[in-house]
Amino acid sequence: MPTITIEPATSDRFDDAEHVFDAGGDGRSCQCQWWTLTNADFTRTDQSERRDLFEQEIAAGPPPGLVAYVDGEAAGWVRIGPRTLQRRIGRTRAIVTATEEPLDDASVWSVSCFVVRKEHRGQGLNAELLAAAIDFARKGGARVIEAYPIDGSVGTHPVNDLYHGLLSTFESAGFREVARQKPDRPVVSLALT
Repeated sequence: MPTITIEPATSDRFDDAEHVFDAGGDGRSCQCQWWTLTNADFTRTDQSERRDLFEQEIAAGPPPGLVAYVDGEAAGWVRIGPRTLQRRIGRTRAIVTATEEPLDDASVWSVSCFVVRKEHRGQGLNAELLAAAIDFARKGGARVIEAYPIDGSVGTHPVNDLYHGLLSTFESAGFREVARQKPDRPVVSLALT
């Protein structure tokens, strides 16, 4: 049985996060900046600039996510933090019209992105990352966690779209569906207090 540890993404773990991003999905090109930038800013930046932004975000703190290690190798990533710091969320109509929470409430956190290296997929690492994210948010003072997963039981989805996480993973962790703007795109929520 592999040993899994999950740690906050701090400056000394930046290279580990990059190792995760380098092995599958859009992590490498996105650098987990999709949710932090407006569409115009994201389009204007290239991979190198997004990498620099991600490094600066980690250095400035607080940690914008968690890095999972499998037997000491960086294997997974989850973005977890105040929703107010993920600017694109407040500009995404399907979320804005569906959320039950005020958009300017910093006690509402969001889980918005997962990346797992290809060789570590199918082993339940997203569930481990989500459990650690819930604990991290609780310790960070979050009142509610929101997420915007894919309902895998509806239609087909390219692997790269699964960075949102699967609805079933969130349901297993106790999240409840609060709205559904598209057949395969629910908004889910977990109250922590």
